[in-house]
Amino acid sequence: MAEIGDNLDRARIHRALSRPTLLFGADRELALVTGLLAVILVFVVLTIVSAVLGAVIWIVVVGLLRMMAKSDPFLRHVYVRHIKYRSYYRPTSTPWRKY
Repeated sequence: MAEIGDNLDRARIHRALSRPTLLFGADRELALVTGLLAVILVFVVLTIVSAVLGAVIWIVVVGLLRMMAKSDPFLRHVYVRHIKYRSYYRPTSTPWRKY
């Protein structure tokens, strides 16, 4: 008698198709926007202090974004969806709840 799993074919899914796109271990778009803002700060002010401040801000923010991506790589998308649906889903248990 054949076992249940004998007739099932396996389809290999390449890892690059299912992994999120990260840059420096952080969300790609947020890391690029942070880098752009740091570069704008450096080149608009054009002082040594602004260069150091831009580098420090970029390193700190990318570190925070890495922690965020480590907990959930799609956290930015979840948060944006939460904000978008906030008006639809009220923080009450039922529509007939007494206020």
